[in-house]
Order: sequence, then structure tokens, then C-alpha cells
Amino acid sequence: MIRIYVLTTGGTIEKIYSEQTGEVANLENKIDRYLRILRLPDSEIKIVPLMNIDSLNMKDSDRAKILDEVQRLLRDKAPILITHGTDTMVETGLYLHRALPQLEIPIVLTGAMAPLGFEGSDALQNLTESLMALRLLPPGIYVVSHNQVFPITNVRKNKALGRFVRTENPV
Repeated sequence: MIRIYVLTTGGTIEKIYSEQTGEVANLENKIDRYLRILRLPDSEIKIVPLMNIDSLNMKDSDRAKILDEVQRLLRDKAPILITHGTDTMVETGLYLHRALPQLEIPIVLTGAMAPLGFEGSDALQNLTESLMALRLLPPGIYVVSHNQVFPITNVRKNKALGRFVRTENPV
């Protein structure tokens, strides 16, 4: 049995449509509903809802909260998945990378270009692939998206393509 922590921070992956405002917004955590429909034998998934904000609104104080929670979870030596908005995911990953140089487990950040449950969403694919990647990756910090794994120091979001791409020069 493998224990995996899923730390939720918001972003598009968790946005919902509000009938009251007619907007898509971060109103409630919903990752747990989707994890329940997946077949995850030999997995103990522990969801840790930390915040639910658009990553464009994320500040260093929010990243410090993520770091504090990750440091607390590291005591268990279990892999960690962080759901996060794609616009500042790399920035948060690099923040963790600088603060956690001697990791013993993999940490994966993932998100989505369209919310969970929306037609054509990439969210469930990215979530499922991230859970698998955590079982296979060596210690380090990664972005997993669209059937690809990127070390945090060699990735950026390409807004024109709507996906993450590898960078040649490590950050």
C-alpha cells in the first residue's frame, strides 16, 4: 500500500461554474469527488485542502503556506501531489525547489487548462497521470501535464500552445 498526499491549492482544475454570477471561479474543493471514481488499488490517498485560489492571485505568503504544509507532510516520507493553477505553477515549484534541496520523495505539481468535469477538460487525465508518476519518479520536484513529466528546473508554460514545454537551460 502506498500513501500519497494530495495538497490542493485551487487553480482552474478546481474551478466551478457559478449560476449566480455566470462565471467560473474557485468556490469549493472538488478533487475528492474525482479521486473516488478512479480505480487506485494499493493506494491510500490523503487529501489536504490548503487553499482554493486562482494561481494568478497567489502571493509568496501563499507559497510559504504551501512550503510549511509540504515540510509537515515530508515527515511521513510519502509522495506529494500538489494541484495548482497552471499560470504560476512553475514559480511555486521553483520556490519549493530552492527551499527543499534534499528531498527523499517525489513531489508533483499538476493542474488543468479546463476545470474538472468540463467537456474537453484535461484535468482528470493530468490528475491520473500525476498519481502514476508519483509511483515511478525519483525524489525531486516535477510538473506532470498532458502525458509528459518535466523537472521543475526545465519547464515553462507556453500560453500560445496551451501546454507546458521543456526548457533547455535549467533555471
